[in-house]
Amino acid sequence: MTSMQPKHIVSLSSLRHLRRVVLACSLLAACAGALAQGFDEEFDDEEKPWQEIAVQLPPTPQEQNLAEFYLSPNATMKAYIDLNSVSVGTDKVVRYTVVTRTEGGAVNVMYEGMRCETWEKKTYAFGHPDGKWSRSRRDKWQPIRDIGVNRIDGALFRDYFCEGKMIADNENAKRIVARLKSQTRLDPVRR
Repeated sequence: MTSMQPKHIVSLSSLRHLRRVVLACSLLAACAGALAQGFDEEFDDEEKPWQEIAVQLPPTPQEQNLAEFYLSPNATMKAYIDLNSVSVGTDKVVRYTVVTRTEGGAVNVMYEGMRCETWEKKTYAFGHPDGKWSRSRRDKWQPIRDIGVNRIDGALFRDYFCEGKMIADNENAKRIVARLKSQTRLDPVRR
């Protein structure tokens, strides 16, 4: 009679080694899953809808804080930015107060926002001579118009606030204000 012995005998050290391999594979799989999840989350951020932040109206513009900016060679008015009102919000909107003066002496004051990413602007409020603001009835985002001799929106968009679909100066409001103050356009050759 021959004794029957199992064909495969697993030693205790082989079991320990197998357990370590399984544990290492599990850890690798968990790490890969965490990395993949983090990678996917970055893409999910772009799918979130844009949301505008709450807007606070600035103080009334003061003459000493106004900086004139170039509109066109045939402009029939002068346009100014209140340097103290320029801000860049966490929602990627440049907000500012613009003051216009016609040759006849009419003055308009508007608090506005501009979205470089979508080439849009919005008027939040109109300023009055007594220093008060009234809410704009057309407070919806509108496409920027870069036509005509009094091209305020186009001048601000192309010359000072936006480079392509991004806010100029790495979203640094102080640098934007410095360029407005010195009347240094983003592209001084373009008119």
